[in-house]
Amino acid sequence: MIEVETVTDGLLFPEGPIAMADGSVILVEMARQTLSRVRPDGVRETVVELGGGPNGAAMGPDGAVYVANNGGALTFPEGWQEIGRAGQPESYDTGYIQRVDLATGEVTRLYDNCDGKPLNAPNDIAFDRDGGIYFTCFGFTDGENRRLGGVYYARTDGSYITRLRGDEISPNGLALSPDEKTLYWVDSILQRIWALEIESPGVVAAQVGHDSGRVVINLPGWQWPDGIAIEADGRISAATLFNHGIKTIDPATGIYEHVPIPDPITTNLCFGGPDMQTLWITGSSSGKLFKCNWPRPGLRLNFQDI
Repeated sequence: MIEVETVTDGLLFPEGPIAMADGSVILVEMARQTLSRVRPDGVRETVVELGGGPNGAAMGPDGAVYVANNGGALTFPEGWQEIGRAGQPESYDTGYIQRVDLATGEVTRLYDNCDGKPLNAPNDIAFDRDGGIYFTCFGFTDGENRRLGGVYYARTDGSYITRLRGDEISPNGLALSPDEKTLYWVDSILQRIWALEIESPGVVAAQVGHDSGRVVINLPGWQWPDGIAIEADGRISAATLFNHGIKTIDPATGIYEHVPIPDPITTNLCFGGPDMQTLWITGSSSGKLFKCNWPRPGLRLNFQDI
């Protein structure tokens, strides 16, 4: 039985955790609209105010944190930290990718459109070893119409962005395989994890019809996969909504196991620690950051130790 420890509470819809070398965790708080840091003793501090709806974060090759910001496309009903799935706020304009200089606190908007089309709601973000950005855009509804999402690739200097997959329902978490030949991405509402074969940085296998890649797993029952992290041996660990837990999945067979977490809205996770066996988990209904000792090491992310 894996024992789960509460590191801190009082977070406002935490997401996108990054395990830092000093034992702290940087994460976004969507409802507080901040990039925040949780110290090893559980003390929370604001790194910078981001506005919109910061949804995912990753460390980049230049030591800056890059944020997938949904622009405030999702709402939070009073009294509960669950996302409202209808009723787009009047303040929403578009989603965007931001760069945060940790030394100065400067926030730069890198992208808010692709080929002139607004980014709906950037959700999660990951870097390849060459420093390229993969990110997802979530689809959402305004109560009457649904705007579809996609999977994108971009450069950190703001010079290039391309859509790899479009017309998807709810692209969410994403991560690269250890050899970076496969990009795994989640479609939450469909309860599905996909695999896209990467031919070169930012180039995936040609799409045939409405081909979103290879299906890794369709989760049964009512459980939406959200953020994902990769273990050193290639297994996928997926935070899941509504069923209090994490699914660890063998991508070759689709066989999985469930690890319970004391939050029905378990949104994201990351590996850290000297042996990469400390798993940090965001509980967005309870507003808690959890940690546990994982039985296997996680994959060290590109630029994690910068």
